[in-house]
Amino acid sequence: MKTEVIDEKIQSPIRNKVKKEKWRSFYLRLQKNKLALVGGIIVLFYMLLALTASLIAPHDPYEIDLLNKLQQPSMEHWLGTDDKGRDVLSRLLYGAQLSLGVGFASLFLGAFFGIILGIVAGYYGKWIDTIIMRFIDILLAFPGILLALAIVAALGSSLINVTIAVGIFTIPVFARIVRGSTLSVKKLEYIDAVRSLGANDITIIFKHILPNILSPIIVQGTLRLATVILTTSALSFLGLGAQPPLPEWGAMLSNGRDFLFSAPYLTIFPGLAIATLVLGFNLFGDGLRDALDPRLKK
Repeated sequence: MKTEVIDEKIQSPIRNKVKKEKWRSFYLRLQKNKLALVGGIIVLFYMLLALTASLIAPHDPYEIDLLNKLQQPSMEHWLGTDDKGRDVLSRLLYGAQLSLGVGFASLFLGAFFGIILGIVAGYYGKWIDTIIMRFIDILLAFPGILLALAIVAALGSSLINVTIAVGIFTIPVFARIVRGSTLSVKKLEYIDAVRSLGANDITIIFKHILPNILSPIIVQGTLRLATVILTTSALSFLGLGAQPPLPEWGAMLSNGRDFLFSAPYLTIFPGLAIATLVLGFNLFGDGLRDALDPRLKK
């Protein structure tokens, strides 16, 4: 017992040093990728806007003022007003909360079930793997947006149902990645060593396999957020997501269609917000992939 305690005291600082070196190497590689830094700044900027929307929004995003409807951008209304006199800038700021909130919620839902299904299929294999992967194949047989449309049409139009729909069509992406990574990791010698020491399946899966396959999960999650936000906006644009008067970006785009020539700013600004946020997640996700890919390390 004393020997084990001594060994643990010796090995613990070594493990901590190795972890610090890994994080330092990862940070240096990420720092060299200028596009990834640009993407990270864009994402951080929108997150700060979403968190501080209630503090920095110049007007109430729901306040109707028909006397000032469809005003061009001015000093009072920096991005103009919509057809009901509501301040576009304020609605964009609060829309960041909705778009990012639904995006992260959908991603968490899809990643949670995708990771569970993928790691169970990869670890146990045989008939369990066959059943799970055939279910995943069924989900993959439908284009993502069509599957989300079908689910929302069945459940009804609301942001909660959109979150569920987008989360469901996100499950296969994570399930396949996690299954493949689990198949590779479970064959390593240290897994056999841990199993020979009496560790049960739960301990092996969540303590020894999952921490070692987090890199592709993190990268995929960052890249997938862009797709999730686009899909959420598309469903709201079609009238199946956020319902009036919620200031969701896709719904704002849809509302601005009727004034495309008389008030183009109603579509330009929400469109730019969606495009830049998606670009930011894509750039940052690509940078994470390059920084975490062991094949690119010297």
